[in-house]
Formats: sequence, C-alpha cells, structure tokens
Amino acid sequence: MLIKTNGIILHSLKYTDSSTIVTIYTNQFGRTSYMVHGVNKKKSKFRAAFLQPLSVVELDVYHTPGKDIQNIKDIRVYYPFTGIPFHPVKNSLALFVSEVLFRALKQTEADENLYHFLENSIQVLDCCEEGLANFHLVFLMKLSRYLGFEPNGESAEYKYFDLMNGIFIKEKPLHTHFLLPEETANFLQIMQSDYLNMQTVKLTRDQRLKLVEILIEYYKLHIPDFHGLNSLPVLHALFD
Repeated sequence: MLIKTNGIILHSLKYTDSSTIVTIYTNQFGRTSYMVHGVNKKKSKFRAAFLQPLSVVELDVYHTPGKDIQNIKDIRVYYPFTGIPFHPVKNSLALFVSEVLFRALKQTEADENLYHFLENSIQVLDCCEEGLANFHLVFLMKLSRYLGFEPNGESAEYKYFDLMNGIFIKEKPLHTHFLLPEETANFLQIMQSDYLNMQTVKLTRDQRLKLVEILIEYYKLHIPDFHGLNSLPVLHALFD
C-alpha cells in the first residue's frame, strides 16, 4: 500500500555501490529504515542533497508492518534549507542533533507531538541568528520531555541536581551522578530557557562545554545503549 508521510533524515549508510539505507523519523511510523536505490545516478529521483542530516522531506512509501527495511517510491524536499548547509556552525550543530536523534529515538510508533517539536527545532536552527551557541543545550533539554525524562523543576532552589533521579536536592547524594552548585545553576538556566530567549543565557565557553557533557551524561543514564557521540569532539572544536 502506497502511503504519503513527512519525515526527518537521521542517518544514511551506504549498503552497496548503488543502494543506501536511510533512517528517517516519520510523522506516521516513527523511526523507520528505508532502502534507497541509485542515489545521484543519472535519471534517479533520489539526490544526495535530499538525504542531508535533518532534511525535512515528503515521502511516498510502501509500508509493511513488521518489516525491518521499507521501500521508498518517491522523496521530495518539504522544507528547503536556507541556512544549515551554508553556515559552518549550523551545519555542525545539525550533524550533532541528527546523531543524538539517531541514537535516542528507538520507537517505531508515531508520536505527533515529538515530530512537530523536531520539525520546529530544525526550522529554528536553520533560521536563527541569535543564541546559536546555546541551541543544542536548549534542544537537548526540551527533547528530554518527549523522551520521558524531563528534569523535575520542583525544589529548584536546592543547590544540587541529581542526574539519576532528575530532581533538585538539598544535599549531595550517595552516588556520583550529581551536579555541584555552579553546574546546577547553569543547568537551571537552560531548563528555564526556550528558543525565543536562548540568546539571553550568558555562559562562558567552558561552562557551555561542561553543560553539553552533563546533558549527554543525563541521556546516557536514562536511555539504554546511548553511547558516545562521534560529533561531540567536532562541536567542542567549533566553540573553542
């Protein structure tokens, strides 16, 4: 059965000389893998530009429930980028975000709210002019809500944050996964921020690098098999 759906490109893996397996987060089926044949070959409808990380596309697909790799009949650009491919910082952030999503999104069921959050976030990244250095921090914090482990903002006046339990606490816990007072204060700043005011969050380079490491640790504690990110060193170098 041929079905139309929108999707966000998360990852591409060359399978043979003439075929590529593309992982896409779709608004109808959640995370799905598709076999794409003849990318960039003459007369092929599949262009490599359509498969850039975070590209928002329209798809005509043949979807068979339970099948590991589905088939695409056609693919078209839904949201044309004006900034990400042409801006080194935005492009690096897009690679980072797409890798986070590839490792974090496991569900193969539709989640309309999550899909719209992702699509909106991509458009913000593509268009934003201010606060770009904080975008990935705000994104990671907001994404945690949709993944089910959003930090609990109650008792935010306490000076420690427990990463394992996602709560603010008065005293140091018995385990080692917690934030010290200065780290907690910076973490709270990001918690209280959004895409509209992220440019007002003033952090030093070192504070920003520490926060992304903290957020990655937080994800590792709450998502099974969420391993190290290959794009993280690139991001560190970018803001060096």
